[in-house]
Amino acid sequence: MTVDIRTQPKPRPKRTGPVWEEPLGPAGKAGKGVTLFIVVAVILVPLYSIVLTSFSTQAAINEAGGLVTVPTELTIEAYRQIFTNQLVTHSLLVSLAITAVGTVLSMVVTVLCAYGLSRHGSLGHRGILLFLVVTMFFSGGLIPTFLVVTSLGGYGEYWTMILPSAVSVFNILVMRGFFSSTAPELIDAARMDGAGEWRILWSVVLPTSRAVTAVIALFYAVGYWNSFFNALLYLPDNGKWPLQMVLYTYTYQGSAMPGTGTTGTGQYAGHQQIAQLSLQMAVVTLTLLPIVVAYPFVQRHFTKGMLIGAIKG
Repeated sequence: MTVDIRTQPKPRPKRTGPVWEEPLGPAGKAGKGVTLFIVVAVILVPLYSIVLTSFSTQAAINEAGGLVTVPTELTIEAYRQIFTNQLVTHSLLVSLAITAVGTVLSMVVTVLCAYGLSRHGSLGHRGILLFLVVTMFFSGGLIPTFLVVTSLGGYGEYWTMILPSAVSVFNILVMRGFFSSTAPELIDAARMDGAGEWRILWSVVLPTSRAVTAVIALFYAVGYWNSFFNALLYLPDNGKWPLQMVLYTYTYQGSAMPGTGTTGTGQYAGHQQIAQLSLQMAVVTLTLLPIVVAYPFVQRHFTKGMLIGAIKG
């Protein structure tokens, strides 16, 4: 009895990888596209409305009943008011300075600590690593921290925006995992050439860890840029406030900005009425702008920097 091979069902190809790596069919591709469109819309539509409202007049906001989604009357008076307001411009400079200094300090401490903990022959690295991990789950609390900072003379000082949150144990562990995955042959070759630990860190380990370094630096920078709670605790003088504290006070609490003269119904500049909501959304736009500008330059490092570092750690 002969069997026609053409009538036999074709065997299923053997799966060589996870199910999520298999090629999608037409329905899967369509569902993926719709899902991505919805996610992008959920993110971009509110941002679009915030930016558009910051350029809108009081009449346009009244017509929209709040945040504007369709442009009608546009004006730049809100930004003109902000950049002529000494409080906002000074707070912007304060935020930039705190972000720059804090990011550099945090990266120096994190890199040195992570490199020391990644060298298994270093003195006491197991005990120090255990101590750091414990601090991730247990802390002294808000009131003891406040008492310690104020007893050190930090109340009303700029350094309280940096030092109390200068180090993240999670970032240290991620960077340690990445440093530990550095090829031992490279380190041994550097030692044979007479390189010390500082030279190995600077010339071997860091150049092969640019991805995780860029991601951790972005994490620290975003944390410092968005920080306002330390200012709420330790900076009673609004002349020392960072931009996020100004945003919290004059947007979340709805207070009028000093020097703008706006009320709940706005003020007139020439023939245009400036809305308080327009000023608030302009401040929100300014706080978002640096992160939006910096993120595309670091985004390509996210998968490699975080996932590979976490898996190999």
